[in-house]
Amino acid sequence: MMKKLLAASVVVAALTGAAGTAHAGKDLDAIKARGSLQCGVSTGVAGFSNADTQGKWTGIDVDLCRAVAAAIFGDSEKVKYTPLTAQQRFTALQSGEVDILSRNTTWTLTRDTALGLDFTGVNYYDGQGFMVPKKLGVKSAKELNGATICVQPGTTTELNLADYFRTNKMTFKPVVIEKVEEARAAFFSGRCDVYTTDASGLYSTRAANASNPDDYVVLPEIISKEPLGPAVRHGDQQFEDIVRWALFAMLEAEEYGITQANVEAMLKSDNPTIKRILGVIPGMGKALGVDEKWVYNIVKQVGNYGESFERNVGMGSKLKIARGLNQLWTKGGIQYAPPIR
Repeated sequence: MMKKLLAASVVVAALTGAAGTAHAGKDLDAIKARGSLQCGVSTGVAGFSNADTQGKWTGIDVDLCRAVAAAIFGDSEKVKYTPLTAQQRFTALQSGEVDILSRNTTWTLTRDTALGLDFTGVNYYDGQGFMVPKKLGVKSAKELNGATICVQPGTTTELNLADYFRTNKMTFKPVVIEKVEEARAAFFSGRCDVYTTDASGLYSTRAANASNPDDYVVLPEIISKEPLGPAVRHGDQQFEDIVRWALFAMLEAEEYGITQANVEAMLKSDNPTIKRILGVIPGMGKALGVDEKWVYNIVKQVGNYGESFERNVGMGSKLKIARGLNQLWTKGGIQYAPPIR
């Protein structure tokens, strides 16, 4: 029995010791030396990553980058943004031009294995859809045989489109345009009958770019699974962990009712889980190699996941997208964070 107890204590010591000695890898070292996080974003998708006329970036993907900066630096504003097209994005991350790709990017097996990248979580569960002018009278994607369709190259969208039409024994004429703003312009000018991308992007495009949003309809069919999330280069485990747990922290904060408005008061909570999350009980920050107030800084400066969702893409935004699958697991959705303990 004594031997078993000794062995168990050795295991515990090894685990806690490992948690207490997080060492920065080359990517994290470079980020700290630079004094800012370089974030790869889209060239403009309202609600996800979009710059206003003053050059200020906002969106649910932008908030993820801000959360990572808050965890590393204690300052969510220490981020620089690089707009990337769908074809540019992976090369930019692989080459080191950006530290993190937070750009409505679908997590797939080949991207996770063949490109030398690591996806760290899903910040938006999505699926591909179709948008058409209401005047066409189309009610279903099954009525699109022979349609001209605007689509971006180098995307899962392009592959899913071909699969869907082949499976349903239909034909289509692709209009392949790399830049998303040019693809939108082609659709709204009548160059193509249909615009296809992730459903979130369709709602974003209709709300932000249509002269009259009511003139366009998003068809009911969702033809794919599109788990969208941040990706980093393979090789720096600590940086990958920080990105992963920054997202989980936003989800955990929402689950435990920690918001931008009440985070100060929550520091006085008697709930031991909330104390761990906010660093009142130390250890979680040390495990990641960041300040113990890392979650406090994220929530105070960026908000919890629900707050980010609502102001960027939810009912508090122009997009007015229902939470759906992106609701917390406790409320019927599939957003679920491992415990911070």
